Amino acid sequence: MNDMSGLPPAADVKAPAKTAFIKTYGCQMNVYDTTRMEDILAGEGYGTAASAEEADLVILNTCHIREKAAEKVYSELGKLRDMKRLRTKAGGEMVIAVAGCVAQAEGEEIARRSKGVDLVFGPQTFHRLPDYLARHKETGRTIVETEFPASEKFGSLAGRKSAGHGVAAFLTVQEGCDKFCSFCVVPYTRGAEFSRPVAQVLAEARNLAATGVREVTLLGQNVNAYAGDAGSSTASLASLVAELSLITGIDRIRYTTSHPRDMSADLIEAHASNVKLMPYLHLPVQAGSDRILKAMNRGHSAQSYLDLIAKVRATRPDMAISGDFIVGFPGETEAEFQDTLAIVRAVGYASAYSFKYSPRPGTPAADQDDQVPEEEKLDRLHRLQALLLEQQQAFNRSCVGKTLTVLLEKPGRNTGQMIGRSPYLQSVHMEQPAGLAPLAVGALVETRILAVGPNSLSGQYEGTVT
Repeated sequence: MNDMSGLPPAADVKAPAKTAFIKTYGCQMNVYDTTRMEDILAGEGYGTAASAEEADLVILNTCHIREKAAEKVYSELGKLRDMKRLRTKAGGEMVIAVAGCVAQAEGEEIARRSKGVDLVFGPQTFHRLPDYLARHKETGRTIVETEFPASEKFGSLAGRKSAGHGVAAFLTVQEGCDKFCSFCVVPYTRGAEFSRPVAQVLAEARNLAATGVREVTLLGQNVNAYAGDAGSSTASLASLVAELSLITGIDRIRYTTSHPRDMSADLIEAHASNVKLMPYLHLPVQAGSDRILKAMNRGHSAQSYLDLIAKVRATRPDMAISGDFIVGFPGETEAEFQDTLAIVRAVGYASAYSFKYSPRPGTPAADQDDQVPEEEKLDRLHRLQALLLEQQQAFNRSCVGKTLTVLLEKPGRNTGQMIGRSPYLQSVHMEQPAGLAPLAVGALVETRILAVGPNSLSGQYEGTVT
């Protein structure tokens, strides 16, 4: 869970008439959506609230991927209802909104169960937030909107200027999913696959560069299925990356999350030919058993996934591979779990995300009778995570002695310390070089890696690239 409460400061020194607080759950896509809601609210005169208790508007930007996501939202809404009562007694007001994928999935049920909620809207309709606020103020009624007009949303956002994002930012280029994995709610909460037009993406990227962003991460539920309209033709993710790399100020490009079925030859080749495309690939496999993969409706086999990894590494030998795994899918046997451990050993992951299977209402897998007992799922998860952690630590240790280009993102906790990201998305900290001008946030610096910590690398400054 992430707390995203930083709205852009007002242009003048006057205190804003209204304040907002946004609490963000889940994926990078939600972080991006929160940032765009911040932009919208700034244009409506909202400033920053340090906490929900102090806010005139509280938005829960929810995620439906994690276990018991809806229950956690209802629990949070109970706390907010009490805060709202206290503010009302004190002569203030608080508008409570639920956004994101839980809002999309639950809709009217949220309004029915949580009487303090004023707005409920899905991830494809947050661009209408000013209208929702106006309608609620006028009528006093709870507004529930859960449509899927993705093209309308991005068209509306295209003209908005983004506030400062630091030196790295997310940029959504594709939403929705047509794959219908049997465990996943995304096709139901985010809709069918939709790709933003190339011109829209480039305009937003230029705007980000103008605010000081040097690294963009392209987002999509199946980002490598990107097929944007480039005017007279359809653009691929590889061709979009090529266009983005021409923008002055954008020096690093990443993308997530990819599907093995959409990992095209031109995208693999781009990792070798485009120096701005980072050597880091998040490519989920989910399981190592072909029977389980078929039951998941993944559309690939364990061997086809391994063959794909081999092609990627033949093209870019230093590629760091990241992945997603689900253990305890309905019907999974111990032998099939061992197949997952085998594919992990075969690939060698630099990082990974792993979860116990948990049923999502409305998905095919949720109705299967052969659910794996909870204690078995937990045991398998612990064994898988131990292996993945071992591989991550081994990858980090392999970087010791190497010189990596690090993008500096912020000062560290200690005086004179700076923190940045390596090409492989590792956190790297270093000391300011003695006798030289202080290192600045946003600088790309050559850094010799000296040691590995539990969650980061430590390095020594060797020179500034730009």
